[in-house]
Amino acid sequence: MKLLMIYCEKFHYTPTIKTLENFPDFADEVIRKNVLTAFIQMEKEDEDNLKYVETKLVKNLKWAAKKNQTKHIILHSFAHLSESKASPKITKQLFDAAEKRLQSTGYETEQTPFGYFLDLEVKAPGKSSARIFKSF
Repeated sequence: MKLLMIYCEKFHYTPTIKTLENFPDFADEVIRKNVLTAFIQMEKEDEDNLKYVETKLVKNLKWAAKKNQTKHIILHSFAHLSESKASPKITKQLFDAAEKRLQSTGYETEQTPFGYFLDLEVKAPGKSSARIFKSF
């Protein structure tokens, strides 16, 4: 698992190219403020350790959200942090499970459209806790 967390004063996205046909269509432009955006790459070897990866992901997201004083987390599939890639189906299952766990503990969460390239606009403050990378 590769995880890049960026605290965003503003996170704006628009879906541009759909890359996975078996996922829902999405065309809406979305703008969020004061969110922790998690750029997540699930790797092939993570498929055999889903519970462990889910637990580590949720703990890291909660920690980074607390450091940046936000309760709003966006999960974004970002398959550009490693050459190893898990299957889209299992990655989506992980996202759904992590989102459910976060919501059950009071976090507001959402996912960017799965299976799309997005136009992104990110406004992040220049402080160390606004950009955190983890590999596990």
